[in-house]
Amino acid sequence: MLYESIWLPFDQMPQEEYWLIVVIVLLSSLMIGSFLNVVIYRLPIMLKRQWQSDAEWMLAEIQEDDPSAYSGVTFKKEPPQGKFNLAYPASSCPSCHAKIKIWQNIPIVSFLLLKGQCGNCQAKIGSRYPLVELLTLMVAGVVLWQSTSLLPALLLLFLSFVFICLIFIDADHQLLPDQLVLPVLWLGLIINSQQVFVLLPEALAGAVAGYLSLWSVYWLFKLATGKEGMGYGDFKLFALVGAWFGWQILIPVIIFSSFVGAVWGIAFIVFKGRDSQQPMAFGPFIAIAAWLCVMFPSVFNLGWFNLV
Repeated sequence: MLYESIWLPFDQMPQEEYWLIVVIVLLSSLMIGSFLNVVIYRLPIMLKRQWQSDAEWMLAEIQEDDPSAYSGVTFKKEPPQGKFNLAYPASSCPSCHAKIKIWQNIPIVSFLLLKGQCGNCQAKIGSRYPLVELLTLMVAGVVLWQSTSLLPALLLLFLSFVFICLIFIDADHQLLPDQLVLPVLWLGLIINSQQVFVLLPEALAGAVAGYLSLWSVYWLFKLATGKEGMGYGDFKLFALVGAWFGWQILIPVIIFSSFVGAVWGIAFIVFKGRDSQQPMAFGPFIAIAAWLCVMFPSVFNLGWFNLV
């Protein structure tokens, strides 16, 4: 039954089964949104700890070969103290460090019941947590609304959740982790080997064109100005978009993301007094533009694309 439901178009599915899927997906998306908050907060910390550990290990190797190197500083080949990953330690209040109880961790509901405060010390809880959960719910609703069958809907839900993580991580840290981008890029090529969204040649062309186009812009800008206009993570993210949806989607995505990014940057300079030389993450605009182009292809004149 499940296998048949995955391939069966929604309009040919029994109404009871369709609405059961909708309820399950929407409720699951709230729980996933809670997990996305964990990923957004913890993954950059995990990466920075690993980079620090790797750097100290390399410097310790240099000191072993040349004891006079970095005199006055001792580097040790030791891993960072304390276990820290997506599952450990358990979530706790950043103010009083009290562990968050299960009933205090119900997506959106707990935030409302606790009035946006810690249940132990009444410290204010950041509004981002329920907003990410609500965003995840809304995104899931749009994906189900626009999809015509369950398989592409599930794949697009997964990609949308990855996009949410990348948007917030890049906005906070100007970082698009390879640990998220590269596996999802390869997944796009794999699923299109079965022609889920586009033909495999179009997906391969999209991945190559996505990477090389921004890579070329990066080097032209650097040669002309001596500055780096964007990071390598942006190249990989654009390649990911091409791998999932083909080379045809790249032009509307880059036009829309560049326009919105420019308007956003100018608005921050004019109204917030932001330094025009201060770097701004471009990854969120690529992800948002790609998602909107896929969800609303008619708006962007992508008549060739259909969420089969």
